[in-house]
Amino acid sequence: MTPRSRLPRLRPLLLTTTLALALAATGCGTEPAPGSQTAADRSSSADPAPDRAELEARARAAQLVAEHVWVTEAAGYALARQSVGVLGDDGFGSVYTEPDGGQIRLSVERLPHADADCTDGPASGGAQEPLVACERDGEQWYRATESGHAYAREQGGLVVTLSGTRQEVDRATLRAAALAAHRADDYELDQVLPPAGEGAGRQPVERGDLPPVGDGAPNNDVGTSG
Repeated sequence: MTPRSRLPRLRPLLLTTTLALALAATGCGTEPAPGSQTAADRSSSADPAPDRAELEARARAAQLVAEHVWVTEAAGYALARQSVGVLGDDGFGSVYTEPDGGQIRLSVERLPHADADCTDGPASGGAQEPLVACERDGEQWYRATESGHAYAREQGGLVVTLSGTRQEVDRATLRAAALAAHRADDYELDQVLPPAGEGAGRQPVERGDLPPVGDGAPNNDVGTSG
């Protein structure tokens, strides 16, 4: 399809506060991409398979759905562990970085069809740069603005997006990462999820001013001193 100008379609590049930490700490806390070892290699290794119940518990502690955790790989890029976090209600986001500062952002969210297919109506979100390219590339859609670009595809009710700036990540690298993206298996979950105990701080804070009965309205009573 010939590239053409369209309404803004790229989603914001910053995912969550935890992802912002990755931008400030590029190259810190990174490790080889979880997908860099094949399933055959893992099954033939002496390491025992991770305990699924423990993985599920670690995912819940980080407010993540284990089935929504995806991983990818790209030459020279490694996962920034501190970037792993939840998107929206039950989505997943992470950032892969390379030594020169390039970043590939992976997001998995429940989004409208238009957020994947840039040829089919307006996408959700606020005003963004106009599209300079919008085309189908195999099973995915490629979209680009003057500054950023992304590959997206729909999978089981989710939209999986790989994005980056055009200055840092060329299209071939981004496409390779998009093609390599897949749902994490148990071994990959073990590498991606925060260790047991680290996710506890992400749990909702229990409010002490909520009464145990009634409609749950805050208790705003004050003493005689006002």
